[in-house]
Amino acid sequence: MATKTKVWQNPSYLQSSFGIFLFFCSWGIWWSFFQRWLISGVGLTNAEVGTIYSINSLATLVIMFVYGTIQDQLGIKRKLVIFVAAVAALVGPFVQFVYAPMILAGGTTRYIGAFIGAIVLSAGFMSGCSLFEAITERYSRKFGFEYGQSRAWGSFGYAIVALCAGFLFNINPLLNFWVGSAFGVGMLLVYAFWVPKEQKDELRKASDPNAAPTNPSFKEMVAVLRMPTLWVLIVFMLLTNTFYTVFDQQMFPTYYANLFPTEAIGNATYGTLNGIQVFLESAMMGVVPIIMKKIGVRNALLLGATVMFLRIGLCGVFYDPISVSVVKLFHSIEVPLFCLPAFRYFTLHFDTKLSATLYMVGFQIASQVGQVIFSTPLGAFHDRMAQVLPNNDMGSRVTFWVISAIVLCVLIYGFFVIKRDDQEVGGDPFYTDRQLRQMEDAKAADAKA
Repeated sequence: MATKTKVWQNPSYLQSSFGIFLFFCSWGIWWSFFQRWLISGVGLTNAEVGTIYSINSLATLVIMFVYGTIQDQLGIKRKLVIFVAAVAALVGPFVQFVYAPMILAGGTTRYIGAFIGAIVLSAGFMSGCSLFEAITERYSRKFGFEYGQSRAWGSFGYAIVALCAGFLFNINPLLNFWVGSAFGVGMLLVYAFWVPKEQKDELRKASDPNAAPTNPSFKEMVAVLRMPTLWVLIVFMLLTNTFYTVFDQQMFPTYYANLFPTEAIGNATYGTLNGIQVFLESAMMGVVPIIMKKIGVRNALLLGATVMFLRIGLCGVFYDPISVSVVKLFHSIEVPLFCLPAFRYFTLHFDTKLSATLYMVGFQIASQVGQVIFSTPLGAFHDRMAQVLPNNDMGSRVTFWVISAIVLCVLIYGFFVIKRDDQEVGGDPFYTDRQLRQMEDAKAADAKA
């Protein structure tokens, strides 16, 4: 493992950060308004949008597992990442000439288009997201930089494009997808041609036929699914992080846009708010590692679930743009509190060789399974409540309270089942600042004795 140098002098940090920055630009420019496009551009109901999200999630969980197992075999090689970048570069023409016409056609053609779209969009983005996060985290351990600092550039990229997304959407929603393609081309160039010297050296070592194997065997990767401790966390993620998409992508954008006099004003304001929120999220990516050093990995995960419970519930309490906007900004704290502690939890309690597979199965795939289960029924429940309680969008607010109650129940579950940081340590140990001071004091006392 490389020793840590000043971050701006670390070529692998620069390359990884710029690559993940471009990925989130390519994804965020259209993903932040995907639900709005399906509702206002295509004319789907909330239940139909839920079905689209369920199909997307089903494709994502399959592709994500495949990505995880392949990348753990590849180690730091970029073949899979380059493939994903190529798919992202084609999102604009794909949506305009294939996906959108088939969704607009209705009937059987719509469902065929939904399945094709789920494969392409998942391969390039929904599954690609966890792949880019996993390889960036692996580079951070291998080449001596903090994963959170590099991942923050991804959030920063998402924030920049989110500020523009609403204005582009009001001009023509398909522009968002074409701009996504432009960023995808940039990302493809970065991962195909920018290979720092230390990465080339490491790749040469790995290609040596006499080198000791550092990648997990297929048997080890399959054995991941037989770990009871992993399933405990899967349940926690399935019933918490699932709602990042079900609530934030499937329900909140239209709810927020309806708080304004016109849809155009709502779209533009939502894009601006989303940009501000993700700017703050980017900053929090650097703060959360400090928080983990203070309270530990387990407590940071539980804190993330607590923020989610409050954020979703309070969005149902308020029905004015200012209050809802303030509550929405809680998201900037919540995302890093799920993402970074989850990664550290896996490298703490499990073999680090399996980090990509574990992260995708235990964090991302668990969330996708939850979306397959909940997207359609919650979308239908949302439609039904909107009919029964039309005043002040009480249908949406009741739906938010139901989701918040689920998160609260799972938060209580997590308090009892998520492992402490010093319990069953199977990977890299984690110590809080307080524990490190205690260890230093103990060493000093032993030296005096």
